[in-house]
Amino acid sequence: MNPTIHCETYANGLVLLAEPMPWLESAAFTLLAPAGCAFEPDDRGGLSEFTCEMTLRGAGTRDSRQFIHDLDLLGVERSDAVTEAHIAYSGATLAGNLLRALAIYADVVRAPHVPDDQLEASRLALLQDLRAVEDDPSEKTMIELRRHHYPAPWGRPPQGEVAAVEAITLEDIRRHVALHFHPNGTILGVAGNFNWPALKEAVGEYFGDWEPVPTVVPEEKPAARQTTHLAHESSQTHIGVAYPSVPYRHPDYFQAWGAVGVLSGGMSARLFTELRERRGLCYTVYAVHHTVRDHGGVFCYSATSAERAQETLDVLLAELNRLAQGVQEEELARLKARIKSALIMQQESSTARSGSIAREFYHLGRARGLDELARLVDGLTRQSINQYLRKHPPSDFTVVTLGPEKLEVRIGVS
Repeated sequence: MNPTIHCETYANGLVLLAEPMPWLESAAFTLLAPAGCAFEPDDRGGLSEFTCEMTLRGAGTRDSRQFIHDLDLLGVERSDAVTEAHIAYSGATLAGNLLRALAIYADVVRAPHVPDDQLEASRLALLQDLRAVEDDPSEKTMIELRRHHYPAPWGRPPQGEVAAVEAITLEDIRRHVALHFHPNGTILGVAGNFNWPALKEAVGEYFGDWEPVPTVVPEEKPAARQTTHLAHESSQTHIGVAYPSVPYRHPDYFQAWGAVGVLSGGMSARLFTELRERRGLCYTVYAVHHTVRDHGGVFCYSATSAERAQETLDVLLAELNRLAQGVQEEELARLKARIKSALIMQQESSTARSGSIAREFYHLGRARGLDELARLVDGLTRQSINQYLRKHPPSDFTVVTLGPEKLEVRIGVS
């Protein structure tokens, strides 16, 4: 695994990270602009998603059609996403086209057109996404679970709300760009086959005279952890359970992550074995560790029939409580094998690595190479994970259910 990750912080605060993968013929980038949904006004949920959509409809010297044409001509496979902290633009292309692709995306964050004649088309696209959420009970359940688990505004969904999206104006979007698109706080991650001196010089040329502006810190409000039921006429019930954990930057993060890996992640993991295989309670069950900058959580989901929903919730909570008793050596061995496979596959993907190093810098102030991550995984032991679980047993549950009947949260019943 390649241990070298270059890092350059420009005078205006923009950070460039670059991991060489010279065996590839491609290069990828991830550009994180500090304009995520945590920075939206309370009555403008969905503004970041709207802004992301509009910034991709022409920038710099290119109108919307020319923007798409030029990226297609370079063969850029692109995507975008909105998180609580960032609007993220990503792309992958042949190594020789990387710098030209970055020049186009420099215009996206520095000089987006935000054209008024495409406002309603963008609004319609967002409203369709919101309707899709209403038609997906599992996604709706987990959106509400994150909203209740995290302190506001960190659990805010990027899709926003229908009334807010309908009310957003062109001035709202342009104000969001002016306030939150700035070099200080922007992170550019690059991975693949590139020349570091040429990349550093080009990024300095594209972004170096971008003026920094004062950053905005969202006002945090306490989490509304509670039991919530969303009435939904159906023969199925969707169950979401969350409990607090440590964020990515915490020294114990990998111990917490390892414990969750024993719960979920494969057909031999505890939740699948107990709820689906042994008891036949559900057709879907999983748990994931999720983190925002200063908060973490373990988020569990299960879908089952309405008739067996209460039993499913009881057994799910019982398994979470049983986790505090510790993990076994054979469980840890399976977990490590699975993680190592994921790390090896990530070594083969410039897109995955560009995103990983950019996000690592956001959370840690530095980026770890795959070799360092592998050492952290190797350092996990049954004793270290169990010591963590004794100090931080699953507790303080947030529960969201969606289905025909409200369920009871009964700890200690299985």
